[in-house]
Amino acid sequence: MINPVIIFGAGLSGKLALDVFASNEVVVYGFLDDDKSLHLKEIGEITILGHTEDDGFLKLIGKKCDAFVAVESRKERNFLTEMLKERRKIVPINAIHKDASISKYVELGHGNLLASGCRIASFACIGTGNLLHANSIVEVEAKLGDNIVLGSGSVVGTGAEIADGVFIGPGVTILSGVKIGKGASVGAGSVVLNDIPASAKVFGYPAKPA
Repeated sequence: MINPVIIFGAGLSGKLALDVFASNEVVVYGFLDDDKSLHLKEIGEITILGHTEDDGFLKLIGKKCDAFVAVESRKERNFLTEMLKERRKIVPINAIHKDASISKYVELGHGNLLASGCRIASFACIGTGNLLHANSIVEVEAKLGDNIVLGSGSVVGTGAEIADGVFIGPGVTILSGVKIGKGASVGAGSVVLNDIPASAKVFGYPAKPA
């Protein structure tokens, strides 16, 4: 039996996570968010219970509930993930939409969100804390690090390597074998033909510095 889930973050990613869990008929116990103005409000009939370090709710995690971290800030996601490891001795679960397709040969870390229509091909490697939006594709032997955003409809080609903290906008195509460095950003609709260095911001066809 799957435990109810507490979602950390009531923003856009939190709402997407709610939809993913609902697709699998997983009960969401509630949201935790540090914006006090949201407390006791509801998202899809699920209550925002309190802040993310509320001991009254944290004590449920690892016993009666699992956790998923869906805050927008990469720094805050890392903080909350480490907090859950230290205080509750758990890691966030994966949120995988029932309409996503994942090869049994994929290496998948924890705390990832795979939205509807995602396709992960055989021997791809996905790290932790990644957000893969609807209809995104990761091809054979591609590698994604941690805390990556892959926009809707984007394609990571065979054997491509995406380092930690990369943002890839919607509709991007990354050709086979391309390497994208840590913290880089690729604008929507771009086609990446060549390697991108760390922290670079690129856009266009072919993708060039913005």
